[in-house]
Amino acid sequence: MRIHNTTCNPSDLPRRIGLFGAVGVMVGVVIGSGIFRQPPIIAQYLGSPSVILALWVLGGVLALCGALTFAELATMHPQSGGVYVFIREGFGRLPAFVFGWSYMLLMKPLGAAGIAVVFGEHLHHALGVDWRDLAEWLSAGLGARLDSVLGSGWAVMLTTALMLTVLTAINVRGVRLGTVVAGTLTAIKFAAVAAIVLVPLCLGAGDLSNFKPGPAPGSFYAAIVPVMAGIMWTYDGWSDVGAIAGEVRDPQRTLPRVYLLGTLAVIALYVFVNAAYIAVIPLEHMRTLDTLAPALLERVVGASAGVVAAALIALSTFGSTHGSIMTGARVTYQQSRDGLLFAILGRVHPRHETPAVALWVQLALSILALVTMRTFQSLAEGYVFLMWVFFGLAAGAVFVLRVRRPDAPRPFRCPGYPVVPAVFVLAAVGMTVLSVLESPGPSVRWLAVIAAGVPAYWVWRRVVGAATTGRTHES
Repeated sequence: MRIHNTTCNPSDLPRRIGLFGAVGVMVGVVIGSGIFRQPPIIAQYLGSPSVILALWVLGGVLALCGALTFAELATMHPQSGGVYVFIREGFGRLPAFVFGWSYMLLMKPLGAAGIAVVFGEHLHHALGVDWRDLAEWLSAGLGARLDSVLGSGWAVMLTTALMLTVLTAINVRGVRLGTVVAGTLTAIKFAAVAAIVLVPLCLGAGDLSNFKPGPAPGSFYAAIVPVMAGIMWTYDGWSDVGAIAGEVRDPQRTLPRVYLLGTLAVIALYVFVNAAYIAVIPLEHMRTLDTLAPALLERVVGASAGVVAAALIALSTFGSTHGSIMTGARVTYQQSRDGLLFAILGRVHPRHETPAVALWVQLALSILALVTMRTFQSLAEGYVFLMWVFFGLAAGAVFVLRVRRPDAPRPFRCPGYPVVPAVFVLAAVGMTVLSVLESPGPSVRWLAVIAAGVPAYWVWRRVVGAATTGRTHES
C-alpha cells in the first residue's frame, strides 16, 4: 500500500504559521455573522431561554468532539486540505474527489458569500451610505433602473463582491500578511463581542425575568433542525485550521492546541453572549429583529451605540470572510496537487508562495453564489447541509485508520475514543437525515450535486486523469 507523500518540495506551501497565527485564523473564521444573525432566528422557533442556552452548549460540545477527532487526523497527515485529506486517507480518491467537487463548487462559495453578505448589510447601516446615492449622482434615475434590473439588494451585493475581491488580493500577497491580518482582526472582534457581555453587566442592564420560559411558536421537533443548523453554522470554522495544516510550524504539537483552545474559547464566548442577549431583549421582541447587537447596545447605551455595533459586526464578518478565503483555497490546491483537479489550480505563486489561482477561482465562484442565492439564510442553509454530510464522513476516517493503520504514528490521539468521534458522526448523520425530512426539496437538490461528483470523477479519470497520474499518489 502506498501512502501520500508528505515531504516538502520547492513547490509546496511554506510552513510559516505559528500557534497564535493558527488560532487567529481559526477563531477568526468561527466568529463571523452567525452570532449576530442566528439568535433572533432561533428565537422564532423556541420559547424557553434555558433550552436555547442548552442547545448552544450542545452545539459547542459537538464542535469540540469534532475538533478532537480532527486533531488526531490532522497530526497524522499535516498537509493542506483538511477534510479533503482526511476523507482521501480514510476512504480513497473517489469520496475525496466528490468532497472537493462539492466544496469548490458549492460549500466554500456559499459559506464565504453568506458571511460576506452580513458585512455588506452592516457596513451600509454603520456608514449610512448606499451605492444608490452614487448611482443617482452619476445619472438621474440610474439607481432606480438598477433596482428594477438587479433587484433591491444590488447595492449590498456590490459592497460584498468588492470586499471578497480585496480580501482575496490580500491572501494572494502572502500567508504572513494573511495571518497578521487574521490575528489582528480576531483580537479586535473577540474583544468587541466580549463587550456585548460586559457592557450590560457593568451598567446593570438586563432583567432576570427574561429567562422565564414562555410559549413556543411551534413544536420542539419541528424546531430542532433549523435551530441546530443555525447553531452549527455559527460554530463552523473550527475545522478550517486543518485546511492550512501544511503551512503550520511544528504541526504535531501546534494543531491539537489550536483545535482545543480555539473551540473552548468560542464555546464560552457564545454561551455568555446569548445569555446577555436574552437578559436585555425578551424573546418575543427578539423574534422581530434581524440582528441583535445593535438593538442590545441601543437599549443599554443609547441610539448612537447601534451604529457602533453595526460597525463592529461589519468588522467581525470582514475578519471571518478573510479567514474563510484563506482556508478554502487550500482544499482546491491540495486536490489539484493530487491530480484530481486541473493542474493550474495547484500552482504556487512564484513570489508570494500562495495558491493564487485557487484563490482567484474561489473568488469567482463566491461572487456567482452571491448573485444567484442573494440572501444570508439561503446561503447558510445550503452550506450547513453539505457541511454535515462531509464532516461526518471525515470523522469516520478516524475509525478506518485505527483499523487499517494501527501502527501509524499518532502524535495526538483523540481522547475518549471511540465515544467522542462516534458522537460527532452520529450527530452528522442525524442532522443530515432530519434536514432531508424537514426540507426534502432543497436537500435533494444538494444531494444531487454531491451525487453528480461520482460520474464527474470517472469522466475525470478517463479524460484527464491519465495525463496526471505521474504526479499523484494513491492510497
